[in-house]
Amino acid sequence: MPKPLSELSLEYAQHIEWLLTDVDDTITWQGRLPPETLLALQNLEKVGVKVVAVTGACAGWCDQIARLWPLHGVIGENGAFWMRKDGDAFHVKHVIDSVRMKKDQLALYQAIETLLEEYPEIAFAQDQAFRYCDVAVNLGQDRVPISCDLKTEIAQRVRAIKVGESYVNATLSSIHLNAWVGEHSKRVTGEAYLREYNHGRLPDLSKLAYVGDSLNDEGMFTWLPTTFGVANITPVLSLLESKPTFITERSGGFGFAQLAGVITQAKSCC
Repeated sequence: MPKPLSELSLEYAQHIEWLLTDVDDTITWQGRLPPETLLALQNLEKVGVKVVAVTGACAGWCDQIARLWPLHGVIGENGAFWMRKDGDAFHVKHVIDSVRMKKDQLALYQAIETLLEEYPEIAFAQDQAFRYCDVAVNLGQDRVPISCDLKTEIAQRVRAIKVGESYVNATLSSIHLNAWVGEHSKRVTGEAYLREYNHGRLPDLSKLAYVGDSLNDEGMFTWLPTTFGVANITPVLSLLESKPTFITERSGGFGFAQLAGVITQAKSCC
């Protein structure tokens, strides 16, 4: 089981140079961005920690995050692309051909649309029109969340869909089911992003950390030796084979701010 955040030593926290993080219910909480979280991101930037959002969120939301939040960059739609704003320009990198991406997305949308005819109480995410690659089904955003059993059932049925010769990937976040065609994932694109902005090399894993709250963060918990769950991950811990190393006392963005405070303190005093 995860250790309490209080067991993270300042000496160990001082080594963290890249902090990769989920967004919904990890940086945000209950659909809002707490001011404590925004301040925490600014403080991390000041002490030289490069924060990268790694999210299932749509391209439209990622565009806003990359432009306005104090982040190094944003990986969106579970690894379909990344966005980064620097002093000279705004950069967007697709991991697969954009024309092929849109063709596969349309085919997948139509297949899931047919599937959802059997679940009249469930609809696509309201931000579907702003997605480059994936298809998102609303399971808990601005609605009464559906049961865990029903989420699992729908996810299994979506994973059985084939688009061309490829089976569909599907993950569950705290609010959506995200489905896509392609080999990309949070981890795969996370590695590519880090190499892109670290002179072509993957940083030493001891300098990397990840923060998440949900089932779709398990790939990152498996990959990195230092990971964190915000407190609201507790209900799904038993469903994770790979669990976060530490867990915060507080939920969502408030828990993220708690972790950021430890890292900032470590960077400032050591």
